[in-house]
Amino acid sequence: MHTIAPDTRTNELMQLNTRDLLNAFDLQHAEPLRVLFGALARIPAHRFARQLLAFDTLLGREGPPAAGQLLLDQFAQRVTLQETARVPQSGPLLVLANHPGMVDAMALWVGIGRRDLKVIAAERPLLRALPHVVDHLVIIGDAPAARASALRAAAAHLREGGALLTYPAGKIERDPALHADAAISLADWSASTLALARLAPGTRIVPAAVGGVISATAQRHPLVRHMQQREKREWAAATLQILIPTLRDTHTRVMFGTALTPADMQAPLAAVRAQMHELLAAVRAMGADDTMAR
Repeated sequence: MHTIAPDTRTNELMQLNTRDLLNAFDLQHAEPLRVLFGALARIPAHRFARQLLAFDTLLGREGPPAAGQLLLDQFAQRVTLQETARVPQSGPLLVLANHPGMVDAMALWVGIGRRDLKVIAAERPLLRALPHVVDHLVIIGDAPAARASALRAAAAHLREGGALLTYPAGKIERDPALHADAAISLADWSASTLALARLAPGTRIVPAAVGGVISATAQRHPLVRHMQQREKREWAAATLQILIPTLRDTHTRVMFGTALTPADMQAPLAAVRAQMHELLAAVRAMGADDTMAR
């Protein structure tokens, strides 16, 4: 089924990568900088395309934990996973996580450790270009009908005993390793996400916090630090981490919370948020330990 020629797939991914790189620095409409930057980005974009193809191939052969580890080895200097024993290894599982970006999903894939894991994700051309990745996604479209279809697919996966990862904020959030106020985004977490657990009896809910995915060094780079908006600055920093291997100086860490069921909680979203406040603080504290060690 997945038999597109490697060169064709590499070129397609390279073009998508280059477009994302230009968007990160607001150069998609700026001539002649767009042409110059596009030419400079061609080699790292091609390298990243080959890395993604290797990742996709491994994902199809060995599943999310192995594929996630492959990218973590390439894009994070150090990884710490804590309380992985709290993650049920069988039966319907819903993992709710914050979303600082970059390799957060890969760290969660490794920490969750289940080959049947699927992720609720927004529509992106780059994801569509990776067929084995698509097999592990429940893609949410913009139209109401598409969103309803995705909800049905997610609930069906849980009823079949599968594991599901979702980001209740529905957007990129602050990295708790860089921002003491990262928990502010919990106010935006959607209660509708927890409805999935009620649609699949027996589902256990595990909160998870991720931090240390955005490089502080990359944020100080001259191409990044002039940007006024935090979101653009961190997106550009994450982009430079793809382009420049020496900027992948991150200590990525994940901490899992205690498994819950809807029956355990009178106010499910409040219970999850309470755990997430503690988990985000713990993830940030790991970074403080790094600073003291230096």
